[in-house]
Amino acid sequence: MEISQELHDRLELLNAKYKAIGQDLLSYLDGLLYADVTTYWDYIELDTLLSLQKPKTKFPDEVVFIVYHQITELYFKLALQEFKALGELKQPTKTIFIDRVTRINRYFEALIKSFSIMVDGMDREEFLKFRMSLLPASGFQSAQYRQIEMYSTDFINLVARDERSMFNVDSSIEDMYPQIYWRHGATEIETGNKTLTLTQFEEKYEQSFITLGMHCKTRNLWQVYLKLSDSDKADDEVTQVLRTNDLNVNVYWPLAHYKSAVRYLARKDADVTATGGTNWQKYLPPKFQKRIFYPNLWSDEEIEQWGKGWVENQISEILKGA
Repeated sequence: MEISQELHDRLELLNAKYKAIGQDLLSYLDGLLYADVTTYWDYIELDTLLSLQKPKTKFPDEVVFIVYHQITELYFKLALQEFKALGELKQPTKTIFIDRVTRINRYFEALIKSFSIMVDGMDREEFLKFRMSLLPASGFQSAQYRQIEMYSTDFINLVARDERSMFNVDSSIEDMYPQIYWRHGATEIETGNKTLTLTQFEEKYEQSFITLGMHCKTRNLWQVYLKLSDSDKADDEVTQVLRTNDLNVNVYWPLAHYKSAVRYLARKDADVTATGGTNWQKYLPPKFQKRIFYPNLWSDEEIEQWGKGWVENQISEILKGA
């Protein structure tokens, strides 16, 4: 076989690459010679992936429940990859900022739009039965979602609404963490005590959350935004991707869960207790928590009306048939 100039040039480049790191090109070519070709099923670990659904019951719709939650966590992983990359930028540009925040927005929009796969794709009676075998596990225990929140905003914006006045943006994470908003969503409705769901969650993640909170003090998305030039910060496209991110994570995503909870758990006589005993009625609706990542980008009226319209238009229709 004749060695073409193109092949010769590629070999020269490869030789230079491996020589620069003290490696022998011929050894790597031998490895390429003996290696098997890559297949689709091996590359994405298809057999392993399809073996990760392990229902606790024999109800078929439990598989729908498991798969959708696994898909959710994979999208969260992609979002976190973008948050981390942005946080490491010393001098972000408008183009990079918009591109990466838009990626995050796409991931959440895909999840929000696809939530009906689970909401409309499970038999209610099956769900109410198989969910009892999942106690005390709950989607509340998604650590990646908590990480996304900490990578998004200054920690004070995650403090429970009624407790925020006690702190400022420079308060220590250790002081603010006990008042983080989501702890109030995992208390027993009757007694106000911590649920086992919350106790388990904190035993596994509390210290890592505090450490991450400190890490994100200068690396969260709002702090990355503040590094932009004045003209870039004032750019409509820049502020719009942040506003979209705020709505996706703090309004549309929790309200998609709220809609699901109303459908499966709400009743005119008495609500069905959520998995793990989480207080979904007070925890999920954005109008109660007023969790807003970028309050400086919203008017007083927008903040006052935060999340109300969606609840009134969407949830009331479901309750009519409850």
